[in-house]
Amino acid sequence: MTFDRKNLTDDQLLDLYKRILKPRLIEEKMLILIRQGKVSKWFSGIGQEAISVGVTAVLDSDEYILPMHRNLGVFTGRNIPLYRLFSQWQGKANGFTKGRDRSFHFGTQQYKIIGMISHLGPQLGVADGIALANKLKKNGKVTAVFTGEGATSEGDFHEALNIASVWELPVLFVIENNGYGLSTPTNEQYRCENLADKGKGYGMESHIIDGNNILEVYNLLSELKASMKENPRPVLIEFKTFRMRGHEEASGTKYVPQELMDMWAIKDPVENYRKYLTENVILTADFDAALHAEIKKDIDESLAVANAEPEIESSLSEELKDVYKPFKFEQVKPSKEKENIRFIDAISTSLRQSMERHENSVIMGQDIAEYGGAFKITDGFVAQFGKERVINTPICESAVVSAGMGLSINGYKAIVEMQFADFVSTGFNPIVNLLAKSHYRWLEKADVVVRMPCGGGTQAGPFHSQTNEAWFTKTPGLKVVYPAFPYDAKGLLNTAINDPNPVLFFEHKQLYRSVYQDVPTNYYTIPLGKAVLLKEGNQVTIISFGAAVHWALETLEKNPEISADVLDLRTLQPLDTEAIFASVKKTGRVIIYQEDSMFGGIASDISALIMENCFKYLDAPVKRVASLDTPIPFTKALEDQYLPKGRFENDLKELLNY
Repeated sequence: MTFDRKNLTDDQLLDLYKRILKPRLIEEKMLILIRQGKVSKWFSGIGQEAISVGVTAVLDSDEYILPMHRNLGVFTGRNIPLYRLFSQWQGKANGFTKGRDRSFHFGTQQYKIIGMISHLGPQLGVADGIALANKLKKNGKVTAVFTGEGATSEGDFHEALNIASVWELPVLFVIENNGYGLSTPTNEQYRCENLADKGKGYGMESHIIDGNNILEVYNLLSELKASMKENPRPVLIEFKTFRMRGHEEASGTKYVPQELMDMWAIKDPVENYRKYLTENVILTADFDAALHAEIKKDIDESLAVANAEPEIESSLSEELKDVYKPFKFEQVKPSKEKENIRFIDAISTSLRQSMERHENSVIMGQDIAEYGGAFKITDGFVAQFGKERVINTPICESAVVSAGMGLSINGYKAIVEMQFADFVSTGFNPIVNLLAKSHYRWLEKADVVVRMPCGGGTQAGPFHSQTNEAWFTKTPGLKVVYPAFPYDAKGLLNTAINDPNPVLFFEHKQLYRSVYQDVPTNYYTIPLGKAVLLKEGNQVTIISFGAAVHWALETLEKNPEISADVLDLRTLQPLDTEAIFASVKKTGRVIIYQEDSMFGGIASDISALIMENCFKYLDAPVKRVASLDTPIPFTKALEDQYLPKGRFENDLKELLNY
């Protein structure tokens, strides 16, 4: 291995040695602890230290790094106290996740490190969002994100590279190519000669570096960082390296040919660099011994602190409290001045007034800029807010949602428009695993609203007509809003954008241009989690939301003899159980009316809640009315049969006659 110091001083060379030695000595201690059963799991980075150490040494302390589970050098390079790392690995309170997640599955704003999730790929999109925020701030900062060669096969990798290239984002995409994805060798993972070649397909500058040569890593990255500050752009770097341990300690390395292990052992990044420094009389034996003793002392003392720390005691209130970031609702009252507008106008006005109110808000989606979106909701927004804040996205929902998370991490509010709610399936993973879980895992907010044009009645078929709220109401950490009227849509969307928690905001397409209402012209807010009683009666409670609310009201207009409470939920998560139970206790009969198909819909959970909490008040079984348990079809006759609108009146009368 050949080292080129270029213009680095002796002090700089020794500093790099300290940086690369520290994670190696910690790793050696961890292997002992694993054998002693004092740590449950460990992903070793022995053999790869030069990469994480070099990247971290080059970046400023306020520049974000998104590492993976083999990048201990990132955490030690940012000088995180070792006792906190040991506490994290032992699942104790001085760690970063309150025992809720393991190893390096955490982030810390204090040290500008954003940890991975096990799905790997989404963090690349998060880096895009962080870099986009830096670009909007014009602060010249670079973001570095790590991935292994295995994750380069994931769609998130390609989506993130494409977005970074199209938007010219200052992201260092770091591929640690260590030859194996767990036990699968690279020749069974991809067919290109070098992973760096994948950057060419996205018009991206790329490099191949010896990942075991700390000076090559440091020098090239130093040049690239300076260049990216002057000319913001993404750069893809493939680091050729090798891990000398198994994927994790339990897996071993029997699947690796011995000659390969021997070859890479000769290329050990720590030993070779030590040899270079010693031969060039930069590192003395005394200094090296003193450095070893100093680091080992820090390790032993920090481990003693972590060992002495008590085990976490479970607290039900604490667990439930941390699912969401605390949000203090700010009541902004509606004005007396009103205008008669459509549902779609209420959404557009809310977005416009919210973006005026929050200068750190960004809206992203397909065709939303000059074109104004598929439904023209953002028409004229570019002229008012500029293309920096109203951003057309490529067709890659997963990376866009992940980028929303990155914007939130770096101080922005993200509003993501799904062109149709159906398309959220391709962005499902970051919603349920990043947005929903971040605050619970490491107390990081996910200030992202995902707008969901949804629903049937327009003969748009199986891929443009779903109302898929139940996918998300069962996911802790998400809030789900589903208004039926323009007044509610405007006030609830304003509140959703204020809320630092992730919100899925459903907008029924059939209501967009068919429902009018007198709506206050000013900016106002409505609290989430509060249902509204639209009609009062004493015979039956009708619980509904979205378009089905209007269908229920139409049925009652045809049957004026029926005296019913009509409860519009408006928010599905959190759910206003107090309003539900109060009405059911009054009427003794309840029918739940949803557009979603029957099995697994939210009506089932509401029914169960009523049975558990109001059984003695019921005069009849709880009735659910929903769409058929089939995909939603295209032609009108089939769609009419699928939707519950034609069945509700009969079911309501049967319930009343029970």
